[in-house]
Formats: sequence, C-alpha cells, structure tokens
Amino acid sequence: MTAVVERPTALIPGRFEFLMGLYAENYHRLARLFAPQRLAPGRYVSDVDDGLKVLLEIQEKHPYTLELELTYDFLDETTGQPSPSAQLRMYTDAHVAEAMHCHPGRKLTHVLGPFPPAHTVFQHRLRMNGFLSRWLEYLAEQGHSIGTLSRAEK
Repeated sequence: MTAVVERPTALIPGRFEFLMGLYAENYHRLARLFAPQRLAPGRYVSDVDDGLKVLLEIQEKHPYTLELELTYDFLDETTGQPSPSAQLRMYTDAHVAEAMHCHPGRKLTHVLGPFPPAHTVFQHRLRMNGFLSRWLEYLAEQGHSIGTLSRAEK
C-alpha cells in the first residue's frame, strides 16, 4: 500500500517539536549521568582526575520539579563567576529538563532585554538547550557519572 503525503514537510518536526524533543533528550542524559531526582538537596562534586571537577547543586526539590545548577569548579577570570554554568529545571513527571539560563546570576530578561520578540526567546532557548545537550554528552564521555559524584563540603 502506498501513501501519498500532501505536505512533505508534515514528516519533519517543527521547531517547537524539536525543542521539546531536546528537552526530553536533556532529561534522559541528565538522569543517566547524575540521577539528580534521587539526590537530596545540596552540593555535589564529580571528579574524574582530568583537572575539571564538575559541581552539581540541587537547589530546590519539589514533588515533580527540581531546580539545579551545573558548573565546573573554576571561575571565569573576567566575571569571577563559575563558567560554563547552567541553571536547570527538571520536570520529573513530564521527563523533560530545560536550561533556564547559562550565565550565572543572569535571568533571561537580563540577556535578551525586557520584552524580546517570541522568535528571539525561542532561538535563545534552542541555543541554551543545544549547548546543554552537548555538554552532558561530553561529561559522560569524560567518565562523569553518579558513581563519580560525592557530597561536597560547603
């Protein structure tokens, strides 16, 4: 049986569907890597003896949502802040994770201005979450995992 597709683009996911797929991919990468949904709130460090310790801070834990920060244990010389750094939100019921922002102490409005066009916000979210996906993949390749994670001292 042969099917005729009236719109060939109907087979290609739209930009919004792509972003939602990226959120799902980020959730599964993060859950496999560090299983933050099973951790108590607090700071954790992952050290694989490559000179780059990874810090994971579970900031808030709610029944279906986790707020966390992922960064390296070194400061950017220019800003004095950890870099790269990603503020993340994990939705454990929907199995999605999104990068809320990737600059320490900076909200979306600080980066894009008070009333950015929807297209600009979408493009920014796409870039941040694409970065997060690649970073999580890189961390896994370096050997970081729940097995290398330990509670950090304050």
